[in-house]
Amino acid sequence: MSEKTEKTEKTAKTAPKSGKATAPAAAAPKPPAEAPASRLAVRKTYKLFIGGAFPRSESGRSYQVSSADGAFLANAALASRKDARDAVVKARGAVSGWSGATAYLRGQILYRAAEMLEGRREQFVAEVRAVEGGTEAAAAAQVDAAIDRWVWYAGWTDKIGQIRSAANPVSGPFWNVSSPEPTGVVALFAPERPSLLGVVSVLAPAIATGNTAVLVAPDSAALPAISLAEVLATSDLPGGVVNILTGRPAELGKPLADHLDVDGLDLAGITDPGFAVELEQAAAENLKRVLRPSAAPADWSAHPGTLRLTAFLETKTVWHPVGG
Repeated sequence: MSEKTEKTEKTAKTAPKSGKATAPAAAAPKPPAEAPASRLAVRKTYKLFIGGAFPRSESGRSYQVSSADGAFLANAALASRKDARDAVVKARGAVSGWSGATAYLRGQILYRAAEMLEGRREQFVAEVRAVEGGTEAAAAAQVDAAIDRWVWYAGWTDKIGQIRSAANPVSGPFWNVSSPEPTGVVALFAPERPSLLGVVSVLAPAIATGNTAVLVAPDSAALPAISLAEVLATSDLPGGVVNILTGRPAELGKPLADHLDVDGLDLAGITDPGFAVELEQAAAENLKRVLRPSAAPADWSAHPGTLRLTAFLETKTVWHPVGG
């Protein structure tokens, strides 16, 4: 039997008896894939963010971060006084490079961080919802507001000088001009709620104006702050510009207020009025700038204005003789 004849016979055997041409039969739908079996949960222990690295607490301590309904979310490092001092050393070491960078460059770096925040938006939404509860829509709205606010502050890096500089009227054979300068190292206490927007609202203005920061994350809602540290670590932000500690403000507040290499305190996240006064008094002993917590509950969703941009700025005045 020839090859052509053999193919003809096989075709005849498979053709429909009616002899009518038919379209190829559609592939039978596959049964829906079974849901992946539950995987073993990995109980992650998040570390501190100091000098662009992620060290464990030198104390070896950690604490449990729970969801709004009390379920376990993760372990976080419990920072000690020594960790706070190490963070200040790194922040001080980064002051000259960060404050000496052009405002344009600082803005570009902050814009890049905002892009990376946007890229991890879904993760932040999940974390905000986990630590705060509420709806996904509310968590998404907060994350979007936090990203927008970061971008807004990034835009101010090369503009704050325009509203805070001045050519001063003087009577004499000279002229002088004043311009804003960063204060130096600022210790920030982020509010518990909103967990991400609050962190961004205190951190972004401090570094946008050329300061470096040691931020104490809200202890019961630390996950968004820790994830923000991961974003900053993989952005173009130089190491040491932002340092993030997780732990108890009651333990970390006094060492930071007493530290002579800390130039400013933002007490936004200190809810105990008596403790806030204690920190303010400690800061007064070594002439720190202090931004007090608001007396009434703060509305972090409101337009921030320039208050936090100017809170940690000094004014440099240059005198120049007029040639005669």
